[in-house]
Amino acid sequence: MDIMYRSTRSNGAAITASQAILKGLSEDGGLFVPEKMPRFEVPLDKLASMSYQETAYEVMRLFLTDFTEEELKACIAGAYDKKFDTEVIAPLVTAAEAGTCAGKAATDGTGECAQYLELFHGKTIAFKDMALSILPYLMTTAAKKNGVKNEIVILTATSGDTGKAALAGFADVPGTSIIVFYPKDGVSPIQEKQMVTEPGKNTKVVGVNGNFDDCQTGVKKLFGDEELKKRMADKGYQFSSANSINIGRLVPQIVYYVYAYGQLLKKGEIKAGETIDVVVPTGNFGNILAAYYAKQIGLPIGTFFCASNENKVLFDFFGSGTYDRKREFVLTSSPSMDILISSNLERLIFKIAGNDAEKTASFMKQLTGEGEYTITEEMRKELDGFVGGFASEEQTAQEIRTVYEKTGYVLDPHTAVASYVCRTKGKADRVKTVVASTASPYKFTRSVMTAIDSDAY
Repeated sequence: MDIMYRSTRSNGAAITASQAILKGLSEDGGLFVPEKMPRFEVPLDKLASMSYQETAYEVMRLFLTDFTEEELKACIAGAYDKKFDTEVIAPLVTAAEAGTCAGKAATDGTGECAQYLELFHGKTIAFKDMALSILPYLMTTAAKKNGVKNEIVILTATSGDTGKAALAGFADVPGTSIIVFYPKDGVSPIQEKQMVTEPGKNTKVVGVNGNFDDCQTGVKKLFGDEELKKRMADKGYQFSSANSINIGRLVPQIVYYVYAYGQLLKKGEIKAGETIDVVVPTGNFGNILAAYYAKQIGLPIGTFFCASNENKVLFDFFGSGTYDRKREFVLTSSPSMDILISSNLERLIFKIAGNDAEKTASFMKQLTGEGEYTITEEMRKELDGFVGGFASEEQTAQEIRTVYEKTGYVLDPHTAVASYVCRTKGKADRVKTVVASTASPYKFTRSVMTAIDSDAY
């Protein structure tokens, strides 16, 4: 079955996966979504014996149907290799298994029930490596397939982790260059140093006096500037994106939820067909949307716990049905979640609106012009599987300290937000839960050490 892609904001002609990857963003400002959702073809019980690379192929071939088997397997082999510091790519562990106090598993939801899906074993020690390691391969393959001669200029906004992962992925890749925009005072010192020290000759980094939303809005305006696009084309360039607005970023993220289910089977934690929950720390909504897409293709996921920090626009949305960005922007210890305009939510809005592009475009216009929109009651009923949760700065620090003291396992602030939501969600003793662990604690040393020992700094 060939899967074609359309914009969330118009009913224009459908395009192939490779074309959607090259464009990044639709001309009308919408995001590309599959016309229909494929179904996972591998029996669930087989997942337990599959490697990450094998799982990646079985998932990605469903969505990237105009890539040949040879092309896709070459992309996967190039991406998921020794650049990761573990052969399994994305380990699934309990806090007690991974901590220095093995055997002291917590019984409050942070130990025996919750399984941390460690997505930070790539080059930049953050989950963005999982997709951005393969996107350059997908992009260059897509360019060849479509006879693109222009140099592809990647425009990327980052709240911290995407920037370095994108820079590392596209550094010195022939036929590409990349410009990353980041909020000058809105990332951690290590995140900033990782970006500004990138040695790639085709890379540029721009600090913006503003927040992530300013960076993201600016990038979208560049994409929508038709005069600029024409001038670029005349000079032999064209834009694309490495943000999760690009379907080539989103599809690889589906893989690790399917792989996590296989690891739960392998460990004997669940039986094939048993339902699990997922808890995902999120700002731009891409990571949790990937879990939702995993369910759409057949993975048995019950509840999606959307974990927010003090910028809890998504928590409020799932509680009220109103998305309201008109609020104070808070700088937190989990900067990659400091976002008030969650771009990938548009894909979910499109889905629950019955794939109605006109209605979706209207909501997005309201968000831009009025700063808010409210979905219908019928749409809210489609959100039954989503539950919002959030952790304050104090609760985040306490979670880091609690998990460390009970198990010896060290959480970064983003994972701590999700861990807190998991521990307080109520079903921890009944449903196996995967917590997306999105960054290494070594990337946020000051926040982590202060949480563990307030006298450390």
